[in-house]
Amino acid sequence: MRASLIQIAVEEGESVESRRVRMGDLVREQAGADLVVLPELWTTGAFAYELFGSEAEPLEGPTYEAMAKAASDAGVWLHAGSIPERTASDSGSAAGDGPLYNTSLVFSPSGELAAAYRKIHRFGFDKGEAVLMGAGGELVTVRLPQTVIGLATCYDLRFPELFRGLVDAGAETLVLSAGWPERRRSHWTLLAKARAVENQSFVLACGTAGTHAGVPQAGHSIVVDPWGEVLAEAGAGEEVLTVEFDPARVSVTREQFPALKDRVLGLERPRHAG
Repeated sequence: MRASLIQIAVEEGESVESRRVRMGDLVREQAGADLVVLPELWTTGAFAYELFGSEAEPLEGPTYEAMAKAASDAGVWLHAGSIPERTASDSGSAAGDGPLYNTSLVFSPSGELAAAYRKIHRFGFDKGEAVLMGAGGELVTVRLPQTVIGLATCYDLRFPELFRGLVDAGAETLVLSAGWPERRRSHWTLLAKARAVENQSFVLACGTAGTHAGVPQAGHSIVVDPWGEVLAEAGAGEEVLTVEFDPARVSVTREQFPALKDRVLGLERPRHAG
């Protein structure tokens, strides 16, 4: 299976529409790949909080249309990264009045929407994304011809229970779209390897280059195999990271080292003496 991770830079001075066009062209250049993965919030930048509201769009908005066309033109499965999604209000009015979500889109090679995932863990603690966006509540997997992918976004990487849930739902390849800051790059690499090893799955983690609202990005998109070996890793700048991997290694690893079968669930809370 061939996957291409497009590590694009998000810089001030380039309009959102210009970046959509550029990204669409980059996706089309990956014709021949089985899966193409884009970063988190690449239209605005993951830390450009002031743009979330003004650049938010309905699910089937301009980014949806551009990426659906690019997937169809290239004939690839496309994880189109995420967008700031504006939903309809509870009153049932048109999209534009409801809450925002950090929503990932996956398209089939025919350009049809295969899945949408609303990011569950929002970063920022008491500010930024955590305040401006709603939390998703559903795990999402997508069955490709070669493998089942499980979807996650950036800060989700710090929460292993999400990935365990994806594995329980059948995921063999964990695909992460991110806008990870450079100052925590060591965590990015460590956690990507950990999620691969503990779930005996491939991890495809696509980040961004450049600077988002003054926050330098880590870049270093990475592909890790089920044994924790790094198959490919990008540098800090713009790059298309392409890698060939064999999805069958997941089942082989799980058979040869069946650690997942030894999971013990439903343990009682510890009792404290005294």
